[in-house]
Amino acid sequence: MSVAGFMKTTDSNLDSTKKGGIYVTILDEKSSVLLDVIGLKKYFPVSDGFFRRKQLLKAVDDIHLTVRKGETLGIVGESGCGKSTLAHLMTNLLKPTAGQIIFDGIEMNKLSKRERRKKRQDIQMIFQDPFSSLNPRMKVFDIIAEPLRAHQVARGTHLKRQVNDLLQVVGLDPTYSDRYPHEFSGGQRQRISIARAIALKPKLIVCDEPVSSLDVSVQSQILNLLETLQKEFHLTYIFIAHGLAAVKHISDRIAVMYLGKIVELASTKELFMRPLHPYTLGLISAVPIPDPTQRHLRKKILLEGEIPNPVNPPSGCSFHPRCPFATEKCKNVVPQLREISEGHVVACHHPRID
Repeated sequence: MSVAGFMKTTDSNLDSTKKGGIYVTILDEKSSVLLDVIGLKKYFPVSDGFFRRKQLLKAVDDIHLTVRKGETLGIVGESGCGKSTLAHLMTNLLKPTAGQIIFDGIEMNKLSKRERRKKRQDIQMIFQDPFSSLNPRMKVFDIIAEPLRAHQVARGTHLKRQVNDLLQVVGLDPTYSDRYPHEFSGGQRQRISIARAIALKPKLIVCDEPVSSLDVSVQSQILNLLETLQKEFHLTYIFIAHGLAAVKHISDRIAVMYLGKIVELASTKELFMRPLHPYTLGLISAVPIPDPTQRHLRKKILLEGEIPNPVNPPSGCSFHPRCPFATEKCKNVVPQLREISEGHVVACHHPRID
């Protein structure tokens, strides 16, 4: 069965193309917003001891994001910056401390439990570790069939046919459905996770570091598969990763996170050609250059120190202890996101504008 035969799309506002190895979804002015995140916060109470006063760990702190139908929004940052917490909030796996999540025109926090469960069909997630995210006691058939059964989408021979079609779509032999997860390689297990994620024909898929635990050659295969599925089904992705290499390949826009906040947001091309935040400069500087004759042409920016404790963050700009361009203003005043050019916003008192 062909990929296009599994899921038909009726959105005529989308067009697709390939430019410079990066899959780009072209959005016209009539394309609607699929996900709108407004002032999203998630605080966790923590304590150092029984008699000490509890403090708040601000994992996600006042996030504003808009995701349009058919695009891929990349989110990057170091470990502990709040990327995965943000993913769990957007998929309703966590309840926010404050803020709004408006999905397809509906505010998720105001839905009843039954309505929220039904809406979850449209939002699926691909987790980082394909081994721990798959039940080792379930066969592949039952893993992929589970969401179809839970939402009463298919049963009997129709269910079996759906599972076989999904395995073919992700590049696996349907005869593998009778095996257990431990019988597969890491890349094959991630393909099973992808098949499960697209089983309910979602509108949005949150990919939480889906290739970070895989070999480099396998990473490219999974990224190419995600691109193919997006092109055929007009899926919308939020793609989360540590580094910029994989995100650059698949994303239309990239948001850079640091200590629970977004510090820069721009189109992929704009971000790599004209990075404004010192933290973004450091991340781009860490991306390997395959051609040894070109490596000396790029200025190296080393980010010294570790990410600060989110329970007790620095005053002013949270990045100032590691920033080579920090001033007294950076130490005392929190920078706000501001638009430097069309679609390019940054939270920095001294953006690197050449």
